[in-house]
This record gives sequence, C-alpha cells and structure tokens, in this order.
Amino acid sequence: MARGEAHGRSAVIGWVDPVPGKRILDLACGPGTLSYPLARAVSPGGEVVGIDLAPGMIELAQRDAPPGLPLTFVLMDMEDLRFPDHSFDAAASGHGLQFVPELQRALSETRRVLKPGARMSASVPVDPAKASEAQTILERVVSGTLPPAPKARDQFATRRIVEGEESFARIAKQAGFSEAEVVRYEESTSWASPRHFVEMSGSWWSMALRLERISPGERASLLERARRSIEEALGLGPLQTAGATNVLRAIA
Repeated sequence: MARGEAHGRSAVIGWVDPVPGKRILDLACGPGTLSYPLARAVSPGGEVVGIDLAPGMIELAQRDAPPGLPLTFVLMDMEDLRFPDHSFDAAASGHGLQFVPELQRALSETRRVLKPGARMSASVPVDPAKASEAQTILERVVSGTLPPAPKARDQFATRRIVEGEESFARIAKQAGFSEAEVVRYEESTSWASPRHFVEMSGSWWSMALRLERISPGERASLLERARRSIEEALGLGPLQTAGATNVLRAIA
C-alpha cells in the first residue's frame, strides 16, 4: 500500500469515504492494515472498530497501533456481530471475506449494523489474468517436495462466489444491500530481489503450512533452491509478480 501497488485495498478506503466524525467498522481487520489509515481519516471525532476472529491478529493490531488514533480492536466473528442495529456509518474489509464460510450471513450482519444509505466496501484477492513467471518457478521447485496448498473445505462456496464479479455483487444484494457492484483490479507487486520474493512467499499462510511438513534444514535448502532458479531465469531483480483483486462496492 505504501508503494501505491495495492489498488484494490486503496479503492476500499476511497469508496467508504472516511471523513472526520465517521464511525467505521473494519471487518477481518488483521494487523490493522486498513484500520490505521481509516482512523487517521476520521479524526477528529470519528472512530474505527476493527474485528477479527484470530487473537494473534488483534494482538498485533493493538500492539502496533499509532498513538492517539481513535481505534478499538475486538475479537469477533463477522458472521455474528455483537453491535446494535444501524451503529456504523460505513464498513470496510481488506482481503478478508474470502475466509468466511457463510458469506451471505456475514454480509447480512454487516448490512444490519450499518445506517441506511451507508457505504460498504470489501477487497478479495483473485487469480490474475496471467500468472507471474516468478510464482510459476517457485511452485515448480517446491511442488516436488511439498504437498499441494491446503484448501479449507468450508470456504469452497465463498471463494467461488467472490471470484466472479456478478456473483459477488448478487450475494450482497441478497444480503439486503440496496446497491452493489464489483470492480476488478489487475495489480503488480514489486520485489527488491528473488530472495525478497521467496522469503516473503515462505511466510504466507498457504506456503507456510506446506513448509511446516519438513525440517528447518530442508525448508531452508528448498527455498534457497527456489531463489537460485528464479535468479537464473529472471536475474537478480528487482522483479514483479502479478495479482488481482475484486472490490465490492455496496450501499445499505
């Protein structure tokens, strides 16, 4: 986001129109990625409430919160929001809805806690139009040693829905939003070097779970082999990888 490459998540912030005095709900807030800039924008007089189902994410968000910002972080399931009806001026979510087993229930709960006419926006990562060569090389190297990336069966339906612009907008309307549309953003992420890309890739949940199946020594050797393979094909860097994001824009 600092490099201006996260167009989808930046679009979420823009759509909910954070201005001083607004009270905004950040769904699946994670470590505060959207919460912090939203809180800066609604100051003074506003508030951002971030919720997440993972205690570790709430701890990170609270630990690293810039001082003086109107922020509250709460451990909560977005399918069961413990807030009164019509208690927020807007709602946002950055790369979180794809993890929800019952998407319509989560969106219905979000609609319930929003004031009439309030805006809601959510970004979800989707497959890019064209896969990046660096990612293809990385997967080719590790797939001979590691099992396939894990798939959460309770999320199958949700992930199919958010992949399609029409299906994503349709379920928001079924959840009670008066208007809904989905905009797709093709994105590109910059990496200082193949080493930078491989190290970060190894920390993402889908790769990290696979790497846990092998010993630390084997893990380091595998990632080093991937780095060398990417360097041989693409050079020492910098390099770029492709991504894409669907952004829901809805009105309560």
